[in-house]
Amino acid sequence: MSTAVRDQSGLRTGTMAQALNLALRDAMRADKTVHVLGEDVGALGGVFRITDGLTAEFGPDRCLDTPLAEAGILGTAVGMAMYGLRPVVEMQFDAFAYPALEQLFSHVAKMRNRTAGKLPLPITVRIPYGGGIGGVEHHSDASEAYYAHTPGLHVVTPATVADAYGLLRESIASDDPVVFLEPKRLYWGKAEWDPAAAVEPIGRAVLRRPGRSAVLVTYGPSLPVCLEAAEAAKAEGWDLAVLDLRTLVPFDEATACEVVRSLGRAVVVHESAGFGGAGAEIAARLTEKCFHHLAAPVLRVTGFDVPYPPPMLEHHHLPGVDRILDAVARLQWEE
Repeated sequence: MSTAVRDQSGLRTGTMAQALNLALRDAMRADKTVHVLGEDVGALGGVFRITDGLTAEFGPDRCLDTPLAEAGILGTAVGMAMYGLRPVVEMQFDAFAYPALEQLFSHVAKMRNRTAGKLPLPITVRIPYGGGIGGVEHHSDASEAYYAHTPGLHVVTPATVADAYGLLRESIASDDPVVFLEPKRLYWGKAEWDPAAAVEPIGRAVLRRPGRSAVLVTYGPSLPVCLEAAEAAKAEGWDLAVLDLRTLVPFDEATACEVVRSLGRAVVVHESAGFGGAGAEIAARLTEKCFHHLAAPVLRVTGFDVPYPPPMLEHHHLPGVDRILDAVARLQWEE
């Protein structure tokens, strides 16, 4: 992987993949307890080359290839964390992580509570997730609801190059376990960012676009789609705000409610299925906390309640500009 280009001001121009690679590299340089493990993370540098060059710089003991056994990978990380290390686990694809769910739910999420705070498990589980790359079955799941529903886990999902770097550094430094969901479709998006700049910490949402008509509440892979929809909405006379949650757990209820109360209309957008999805909880929270400020019900635009479809159909399945604007039109109708 080519490294991000840095100019004289310290700013870098690069992709999300490069920012993640730099975050891992900087974390490993800063703290010798940080270890990376997973399938093909060593010599190959990972399927998406996020770990490219780490074994060459830090050696196979700190960036190590594992067998194809996700439960074993995460179980090993549990032991490493118990003995004072900070493991960063890569699950190769979203649906490949499912064999490790028992370790994650029964041990990683519960150990700190089980030991009354005496034994934290500072584990970061990196999971490429979501669609938009034409992946086949088991390669495009949006599984964030499983993790968000599990007490004891932080659930983080960056949508910008700067957040990819900053939030991964924050996650690795956290003494709580973090499921770090990386939108595959955004890996190659390029932007300018400053690694030395202060980053909003885990648990803070950011208003990416102000507006006066309604707010699109979203995260991860759906942020660029929402920004595109907000631009297209101008033709309809709508001025849409876009709120990037950045972290599902902890959920920044204060910021989300402040924006929704000020506008009175909201649409929650995400790729995963609607029933029982993260958007259902977000919509419920906003309705409970902002009810007397709402001019219309909080609506959702999500993936359909079906297994992820074949590549030729994914553009129908994923929320797009037209579906988002249809929901906004319903908000206006329900004044």
